[in-house]
Amino acid sequence: MKKKQFKSESKRLLDLMINSIYTNNDIFLRELISNASDALDKLYYRSLTDKKIKVKKENLKIKIETDNNNRILTITDNGIGMTKDELEENLGTIAKSGSLSFKEMNDSKKIDIIGQFGVGFYSAFMVSKKIEVISKTIESDKAYKWTSDGIDGYEIEETEYNNNGTKIILHIKEDTDDVKYSEYLEEYKLRELIKKYSDYISYPIVMEVTKYNEKEETKELETINSMVPLWKKNKKNIKEEEYDNFYQDKFYDFEKPLKVIHTSAEGLCSYKAILFIPSHEPYDFYSKDYEKGLSLYSNGVLIMDKCSELLPDYLAFIKGVVDTEDISLNISREMLQQTKSLRLIAKNIENKILKELESMLKEDQEKYKKFYEKFGIQLKFGVYNNYGMDKDKLKDLLLFYSSKKKDLITLKEYVENIKENQDNIYYVSGETIDKIDTLPQTEQLKEKDYDILYLTDYIDEFVMNTLREYDGKKFVNISNEELDLEDEQEKQRIEKFNEENKEMLDFIKESLDVEEVKFTNKLKKHPVCLKSKGDISTKMEQVINALPNNEKVKAKTILEINENHKIVKKLQKLYKENKEELIKYAKILYSEARLIEGLPIENPTELSNLICDAIAN
Repeated sequence: MKKKQFKSESKRLLDLMINSIYTNNDIFLRELISNASDALDKLYYRSLTDKKIKVKKENLKIKIETDNNNRILTITDNGIGMTKDELEENLGTIAKSGSLSFKEMNDSKKIDIIGQFGVGFYSAFMVSKKIEVISKTIESDKAYKWTSDGIDGYEIEETEYNNNGTKIILHIKEDTDDVKYSEYLEEYKLRELIKKYSDYISYPIVMEVTKYNEKEETKELETINSMVPLWKKNKKNIKEEEYDNFYQDKFYDFEKPLKVIHTSAEGLCSYKAILFIPSHEPYDFYSKDYEKGLSLYSNGVLIMDKCSELLPDYLAFIKGVVDTEDISLNISREMLQQTKSLRLIAKNIENKILKELESMLKEDQEKYKKFYEKFGIQLKFGVYNNYGMDKDKLKDLLLFYSSKKKDLITLKEYVENIKENQDNIYYVSGETIDKIDTLPQTEQLKEKDYDILYLTDYIDEFVMNTLREYDGKKFVNISNEELDLEDEQEKQRIEKFNEENKEMLDFIKESLDVEEVKFTNKLKKHPVCLKSKGDISTKMEQVINALPNNEKVKAKTILEINENHKIVKKLQKLYKENKEELIKYAKILYSEARLIEGLPIENPTELSNLICDAIAN
């Protein structure tokens, strides 16, 4: 029999489709099972309107068989089957979809057909050297066989087949150094692929599996797939335990999720989703190997295990599944990224998660604090990332430690309890809450009964610089020289005092690595403190310089000396009598200020010697 050529541009187009759309050999079984499911759907829908066709839905199934000796894998369905012309049309023309045509003909009915792109069948050539398709319609006595090696076209001939439906016979390729094709004949591999990609096909997928008992090894026919996805069930009928078990099984977590979000939408984009907020960070969350994304399904068939396009980076910790009819099963990652439906779904999911977090914050603050302890830094990253594009949607979800309340509060709470005529939101950074609470810079604000936000995360100052203000109140770092709480008279007095001691202060400055040295009236008990000048604080300097391959930066610092401390008279006396000794004292004071800020001392040995000399004198 003379072979017929594919109606598209033969092997070149076939190769292009397989290699560009499919990059994973495992996909072929998903595609063939999805096609079989479509054939069963078509027969069942036909039976609803055609009285001649007698079909019981519980009898419809997909069967998987292997012949290891002959390297044959067979996928059989008892669905609608194909005529000779349909074999010619559907398998002889690449990218021709019978499922799509069927759906278009029945457009007024709600019919779920998985494969609508028309190239899924050809993925089988990734693992097969030859494919035979035997098919017979329920209305015909004749069966036909389509045969092809995927290179020189195909043949169609009449054959014997007693059942309606389609049998696909794959002659599996020989193993190579790179690919062990024999795996696709092994029970464990087939079970794994069915559970991963086709677990929610609505018809039984049956296969002979090995059973062991004390006496012998037997083979039994077993349904491999679970058939009904949890997300398609009415959430009123789902127990908390079912959500927990689904989450722990699918995402390999030993703990229950902190929060479950079961949601759906219809309209411009239709989907069902179950999303989980974990109770802890994934073990590899901060490693380069971590992959964000939700499992994306098309009518219960897995398209992509981790679709990163469905989540913004700041929600990378979210786990879950999304099932939609609006995305074709046969689609590459590159094509998926350009899909309008996917972008709409992603936007809806992002908004839904944020609303659930807002609700948790209002209704269960203790639970929200548990969430925030683990993933608050991700929300802060979301504020800072992308030049602050998402800051307005995230700012009310942020929590910071309050010096007055001694607990985490929102920015809204800070503003609601702000002192009358207070125009700024004050904050300060440090390593821990306890260390920050003893910083000299906090003394003046505590005396005036102002609340201060204590920041301990490396990203906090970047967040404040991105937000800039909240509800009209400007963020002010109390470690910055711009802090201004004095009245005009008091400012003039301290300026005059600095001017009177300008020569001494300039002399001290020359011996230290600082921008300026001056006296201050802002300190109460502490002798000195270090303030930053400009946009980069000492904390930001540490963070930026710790980044790999980053250009080093240096904060401009000011050494401030408490004008009311007894050390002032000592410095003035030394400036008149012993300038060399004054330099030693200045270095000690500067090192003290750096230590208070949690900054390193460049020469600890020198500092030790200076302190010993000061004590000895």
